[in-house]
Amino acid sequence: MSFTLSTAVRRAAATALTAALLVPLTACGGSDSDKSDAGAKSTESAAGTPKAELTVLAASSLTDVFTTAGAAYEKENPGTKVTFSFAGSQELAAQVEQGAPADALVTADTKTMDGLKDDTGTPTVIAKNRLVIATGEGNPEKIENLKDLADTKLKVVLAAPEVPVGRYSEQVLDAQKIDVKPVSQEPNVRAVLSKVELGEADAGIVYKTDAATATDKVDAIEIPDAQNAVAEYPAATLKTSEHAEAAAAFVAWLSSPEARKLLQDAGFQQP
Repeated sequence: MSFTLSTAVRRAAATALTAALLVPLTACGGSDSDKSDAGAKSTESAAGTPKAELTVLAASSLTDVFTTAGAAYEKENPGTKVTFSFAGSQELAAQVEQGAPADALVTADTKTMDGLKDDTGTPTVIAKNRLVIATGEGNPEKIENLKDLADTKLKVVLAAPEVPVGRYSEQVLDAQKIDVKPVSQEPNVRAVLSKVELGEADAGIVYKTDAATATDKVDAIEIPDAQNAVAEYPAATLKTSEHAEAAAAFVAWLSSPEARKLLQDAGFQQP
């Protein structure tokens, strides 16, 4: 019994001594980890935007402009890193439904975003787009309008109907009662553009902004507004984000004057 009491006393004394030694250290500023956390909080407060590593799921047609926008956002918000995952909107929706770790979502249509309302915050349309007919450089087949795409001698590529650009393409062709037999239906707009660029197709319907990224390889035939469709790009945070404040800040920034200028310079229309 005496041994047990002695041991208990020694342990109590050791605990008290340790606590006494830690008090001065805390008073002097705490551990390096504490200092780091305090510095981080100070930086966040000063900048007004929470710092985080964000993953943003975005429609394929945003690939070029968002790469530029991401770099601009990181420069404006030191300490924040934005990583994009680009794919067709229907693929992005599947990723969200499967619980893929991400912080924000930007689709090429409101229909896809609306179908995810239980998984997202309130969406905001950040840009609009229109369709064009993409042909090989110099337009060797002399395609002038949508009706020309019905020529069975042409190899026409469209996006699959479950993809926003494919749905828009189907919409405009049906409205004009034009029957097109595509040689393939692609999973996203960039795949359609690639087929035309590589000469594997004579023509394809893509967004105006996508054709603008390959002016040295394709020509863009305008579709009159009365025959065209308007694509809207909604952006929203994801409810499963582990960086809710930082994700909200990025989504809000996409409607800022700087972001809108980048989108406009890339050929997108204002919402």
